[in-house]
Amino acid sequence: MTDHLERATSFGSIAEDYDRFRPGPAAAAVDWLIPGGCAVAVDLAAGTGLLTRAVAERVPEVVAVEPDERMRAVLQARSPEVRVLQGTAEAIPLPDASVDALFVSAAWHWFDHERATREIGRVLRDGGRLGVVRTSRDRAVDWVRELERARDLEPLPSDAQLRRHRDEFKLPDNDLFEPGERESFTFTRIMTLDDAVAWLATYSGMIIADPDDRHARLARARTVLEEHAGGAGTIAIPLRTEGWHARRLPRASM
Repeated sequence: MTDHLERATSFGSIAEDYDRFRPGPAAAAVDWLIPGGCAVAVDLAAGTGLLTRAVAERVPEVVAVEPDERMRAVLQARSPEVRVLQGTAEAIPLPDASVDALFVSAAWHWFDHERATREIGRVLRDGGRLGVVRTSRDRAVDWVRELERARDLEPLPSDAQLRRHRDEFKLPDNDLFEPGERESFTFTRIMTLDDAVAWLATYSGMIIADPDDRHARLARARTVLEEHAGGAGTIAIPLRTEGWHARRLPRASM
């Protein structure tokens, strides 16, 4: 198994923790993502349904597509009203031109973008929207960057690296979509220190790490969190949701 595949398929082993500790996208980002009049939406690579649940509050019909049965089990238990299907970004189990919008949260970087873009274009109706969001700790905040370094023992990211990190939503060259629009939303999440450390453990690099290495990295991260909590039992974590969406172009008439 390649490192990429191992990391991409690692989340099911901690599905319950993933659902409990990972943050969903900013509410304002979800509002921005969903087009007016959207009646049928797909959450692709839906995981345990963090975005699914937010979309289901705003759209009459939501379909969640997720390849990992362990993640699907948590999703279905949390959202019994949602139609949940097994599938991947490269093989979406839906008919042509059948949905108004398709959304991806925290998974775009795992896809084969050439194949996935064609599949997404296939299931979207003409004028439908592809939307991608990614929610993470706000690395523009100095102490958050310190936390990242403590966790990974990597140099603090430069401003150029931060910009590249935010520019990950790019489509392959094709004639399926108009140029996209992007937006960024900041918000804060209050967490206990224990929950914050448990959250850091839900990322793929940490899941597949050697247990001793994982323990050491999480211990360093806890030290930073404790310093910035100032003796309090909780800490405010600065978060940022980066969003991008694009409109599907009309199909060529026969």
